[in-house]
Amino acid sequence: MLKIRRRLIAITATLLCSVALSSSASAAERYELIDPPQNTSNPDTVEVLEFFWLGCPHCYSLEPTIEAWQKDIPSNVTFVREAPPLNPSWEQHSRGFYAAQLLNQEHAFVEAMFKAIHEDGKRMRKPGEVADLAAELGMDRDKFLKTMKSFAVQTRMNRSIQLAKGAGITGVPAIIINGKYRTGAQLAGGNAGIVDVINETIAMEKQSMGLE
Repeated sequence: MLKIRRRLIAITATLLCSVALSSSASAAERYELIDPPQNTSNPDTVEVLEFFWLGCPHCYSLEPTIEAWQKDIPSNVTFVREAPPLNPSWEQHSRGFYAAQLLNQEHAFVEAMFKAIHEDGKRMRKPGEVADLAAELGMDRDKFLKTMKSFAVQTRMNRSIQLAKGAGITGVPAIIINGKYRTGAQLAGGNAGIVDVINETIAMEKQSMGLE
């Protein structure tokens, strides 16, 4: 029974990872409007928010595109990430992400976790495994493990779930521009299309906010 339950959780996790790519395939536009619009982390900039899961192959596939796009973003655009545990099997990945974020090691951790999971074939579902990877990056293992279990991390996880609900997120990867526009690879016509939508909606928002 336990094996069946674990398999069902794994199947659900995979579906959540892919649903963001398929749910709006018939939409005429390349993005959807969020109603009501959501608050952003900084009202003085245009926010680009990515919802993702470290174990998601589609998120991993999108990563090089996002990395390249980030190199040229202007100062009045903010890029942030959220890793909500939309499935129980995502929990330790989410805890690790927010622990790394609190310790100012987000980028290095995300890069290393993507490699471990999608290139090296590791599941990274146990707290100790995630902490071991953090130690390989030069972080204190015990401190990282303690941070993973902390109230601060739990608070960020809870907040990420609420943000996902508010933005109408049912799967990942999903991109939200300034709390108003939601897109993904299928809707935008591929990873390159996501960047086009991001840039177009950023331009629209900058104009409406008087940031040009």
